[in-house]
Amino acid sequence: MSTPPPSDVSASPEVVEIERALYRITYLSSRARQHERLTAAAGVPLDRAEAALLRKMADAEPMRPGELAARLGVEASHVTRTVQHLERSGHVIRVPDPDDRRAQRIELTDAGREAIARIREAGVRGMQAALAHWSEEDLGRLATLFHRMVDDFLAHAAGTDAGSPAD
Repeated sequence: MSTPPPSDVSASPEVVEIERALYRITYLSSRARQHERLTAAAGVPLDRAEAALLRKMADAEPMRPGELAARLGVEASHVTRTVQHLERSGHVIRVPDPDDRRAQRIELTDAGREAIARIREAGVRGMQAALAHWSEEDLGRLATLFHRMVDDFLAHAAGTDAGSPAD
C-alpha cells in the first residue's frame, strides 16, 4: 500500500477537525445496524444498496442503469442486480428511453416513492430526537453551513473532474 504524497499546503486545525467529524458521521450513518434500525422504524424492508438506489432516484428523473451506477459510484452490474430486486418488490419499473428506443430507464413506482418517503421521515425523526436539545438558531446555522459546505465540495469536485487544478 503506497502512502499518498504530502500536501504542499498544510491543513488548518479546523479543516482537520471537520474531516474527522465527517468521517465519524459517515461511519455512523453507513453502519449496517443503523440501516437496519432506520428501515425497521420506517417499516420498509430494503437492504442498504436498494435504499441508496431509491434515494438517488427519488431526487432525479428516470435514468439509464449506467447513469445510475455512475451517480452512485458503483459498477453497472451492481445496479443491474439491485434493480432486478427492486422490480420484483414493485419499487421500480423499466420504461423506454425517449431518446433511444433501444435503451431503458429506471423509474420509481408509487411504492418506491412511498418507501423513500418513509425512510426519510424515519431519518428525520431520529435526527430530531438526537438534536432535540439544540436551539433553533444552532440548527439553522448548522443547516446553512452544511449546505454551503456541500455546494463547495460539489463545485470543487466539478472543477477537479474537468481537469482544473485543485485549490
